[in-house]
Amino acid sequence: MNHSSYTVDWAEQAEHLHDQADIDAAWNTAVAEQIVRASDRFAVDAGCGAGGMTRALAVALPAEARVVGIDGSTEVLEVAARQTTDERITFVQAAYEDGFAASVSQPADLVWASASVHHASDQQAAVDRLAELLAPGGRLALAEGGLPAHYLPWDVGVGAPGLEERLVAAGQRWFERMRAELPGATRMPYGWPTALRRAGLGAVRTRTALTEQAAPLADNAVAVEALRSQVERLADTDLLDTADQEAWRRLLDRDDDAWLGARDDLYVLRARSVHTGERA
Repeated sequence: MNHSSYTVDWAEQAEHLHDQADIDAAWNTAVAEQIVRASDRFAVDAGCGAGGMTRALAVALPAEARVVGIDGSTEVLEVAARQTTDERITFVQAAYEDGFAASVSQPADLVWASASVHHASDQQAAVDRLAELLAPGGRLALAEGGLPAHYLPWDVGVGAPGLEERLVAAGQRWFERMRAELPGATRMPYGWPTALRRAGLGAVRTRTALTEQAAPLADNAVAVEALRSQVERLADTDLLDTADQEAWRRLLDRDDDAWLGARDDLYVLRARSVHTGERA
């Protein structure tokens, strides 16, 4: 197995995905209410992570509906299962490269995939496979793209101003290298709505929703841990210079006077796009 600096270790990411599900809880609820129909009886959450949207879909769906959450990591699914008590939800292990048809017992009224298709070597092929899971009239909803989350003022008093902007830029370069190192990586030189149309879906549309929590936050821990995860992902790369690495070391150290957790000016601002298409 490839353990380069650009390979995601999902076992190590499991608890972070749980934290991210907490951050996204309100957003998941709002989006689930928008994409679910009263006639839906079966939904699939492909690449479900810690199951935040799986649970939100179950709440939004009619009482007799069922939801299957699918992920490739047993460790991630264990986290999802610990947080889930709804008997209508089932979690199944399967990978994009294997296809999900064997994991889905019937055509789906709704297939949801959030920030997971971009980890497939061939993203268009992954979208095609997800579209094949749909019943006539079923919808595929992809949460991909938007604008990166921001948490900090431009100048935090440690390191050069613009520290978070450079972190975001480094994260984009990390993503590019991650994609390039995937076995059999295939470029998709067009947008997600085009990918949905190429998968044979119609009524394609995009909605972008804002997540905003103004300063001061009720709990800084969520923002601090989100930033820590980004910094740690870049730790063994050349994408952050020495001065920025030292600034982040101080900002993320609870015993340092510069610790982010003690500030009153952290916030959350993020825009996420959801692209949907419908099977005829």
